[in-house]
Amino acid sequence: MELTCVECPMGCKITVEEKGGNKEFFGYSCPRGKLYAENEVVDPKRVVTSTVKTASGEVIPVKTDKPVSKKDMYKVMQVINSITCTLPVKTGDIIKENVYGANIISAKTVK
Repeated sequence: MELTCVECPMGCKITVEEKGGNKEFFGYSCPRGKLYAENEVVDPKRVVTSTVKTASGEVIPVKTDKPVSKKDMYKVMQVINSITCTLPVKTGDIIKENVYGANIISAKTVK
């Protein structure tokens, strides 16, 4: 398996080989690259970005404050789609706490 590391602008091409049940990683140039590849193979995670309805009918951009497991992304979106928030909000305000290990936060200040 080949991956392109996204931890920094270098974009190292990392090769993952399985030998005897163990995974070996080649091509990374720093510890962050190896950790990225290990996580990508074992439990890939992503930041979820979307929008949330407000009580006034507008929508505001939101995101998770940290990556969530890709296997939980659909469930996170179900929660996000069920949320209605009240304005005003500031960038970084928590809209919903502890959704599959992450908080849903406002990605924009809206008055």
